[in-house]
Amino acid sequence: MTRVKLTRKRAAARRRQRGIAIIMVLGALTVMAVMIAELQFDTSANVAAATADRDSVQAEYMARSAVNLSRLLIATEPTIRASIAPLFMMMKRTPPQLPVWEFAERLLAAFNDKDAAEGYASTLGVDFSQSKGLGLPGGRFEVNIVDEDAKINVNLGASNEIAHIRLAKELMGIMAPAQYSPLFEQRDPQGQYHDRMTICSALIDWSDVDEQFFSCDLSSQNAGASTSVEDAYYQLLEKPYRRKNAPYDSLEELHAVRGITEDFWATFVDPDPTKPEKRVMTVWGQGAINVNSANAQTLLGVVCSGAPQAEICVDPAQASMFLAGVTMARGITMGAPLFGAPAEFIATMKGQGMLGPILAKMGMKPVKFLSESEFAKSITTESRVFSINAVGVVKGYKRETRVKVTAVVDFRGAPGLSGPKSGAATQSTGGSGGGGGAPGSASAGSSGAPVKTAATPSAAGNVVYFRID
Repeated sequence: MTRVKLTRKRAAARRRQRGIAIIMVLGALTVMAVMIAELQFDTSANVAAATADRDSVQAEYMARSAVNLSRLLIATEPTIRASIAPLFMMMKRTPPQLPVWEFAERLLAAFNDKDAAEGYASTLGVDFSQSKGLGLPGGRFEVNIVDEDAKINVNLGASNEIAHIRLAKELMGIMAPAQYSPLFEQRDPQGQYHDRMTICSALIDWSDVDEQFFSCDLSSQNAGASTSVEDAYYQLLEKPYRRKNAPYDSLEELHAVRGITEDFWATFVDPDPTKPEKRVMTVWGQGAINVNSANAQTLLGVVCSGAPQAEICVDPAQASMFLAGVTMARGITMGAPLFGAPAEFIATMKGQGMLGPILAKMGMKPVKFLSESEFAKSITTESRVFSINAVGVVKGYKRETRVKVTAVVDFRGAPGLSGPKSGAATQSTGGSGGGGGAPGSASAGSSGAPVKTAATPSAAGNVVYFRID
């Protein structure tokens, strides 16, 4: 019996040992499984992060390439214009600046991805199959160039007194039509009312360097002159702040100005954020507005700044007729510039020239400017400042990486591709007191810090603002 009990005890001990060994093996396997799963997760995460960083870098440099190609495209415009100048000379007209920037994505398609290059080649009837160095493997770019000289430059408020008055006239002109009156009869989120003159003065006082109130009452002899100090509106807010008294760094800064509500922004600043070419205001530009590229709403405001009592500025029916006439004329010309010089635009508004009689037959009454010479200083037919919005796109597995690069390029003083003697590139565009981005001046960078432009102008323009999103 003793031997049997001993055998049973030994068998039970061996079973316990086997059980412990099995538990230890299972425990080790469990720990190893957890470690392998964690290692696999970390490895997958690191690979995904590295892939995302790689695609992001590739997308960024595709967008940068689009920016550089766009600068080159704009720089070639004077050369293209010179080639067609004899045709305009036969018609005794000044050759206008060609809006090549409006067709940037199609003109640069040969440098884009395979699909865009093939579409471009089929349109021109050429074969790029034997070409080298063209195309973007593994990605593409989207580019949109906006003419900043087609907008009202609110940074004129940071310039001299003459520029202040010009900006006040343009702001009051664009806000003048009667159909906008309900917008100025509403309370803002703080319960305050802001009429046209209040908002106009606030936009100028924000960027001017003094503490004196600027009056936008253009009916008086001393427009702009005021002995009173700027009001304390901003200090009375729930979260008070002070006026900047310096140039605007970005368009978004206008949100901080008195009276700039969301309704005002959507009406007078940026009606369609997805289409920056429809934007009405800017913080860059040479100061004078390009009448060939400005939209109809901006043109109406500009005309009303020089002729506030004109029929198109006080009669909604006449204003609608003007907007329809501008839209129709541009539709007929398919975007081709209508005016070779500011004098041609003034003649048209007076009912003269080639288009004036057509507008008169439509029922639009001629415009009588207060001073044609002064009004001519506020307009131009050549643009020199452009914002290039480029997006680099890289497709991955079940995802797409997009990086946007925004660059504002100033072509004032650019020597041109043929050298500094290129008359088209160095031609004066008129207008004084332009704010934001003059050669040798400082403009806002991506972090809000000033960016100094190059001392020697580049043929491809000087970048005065750069941002990566």
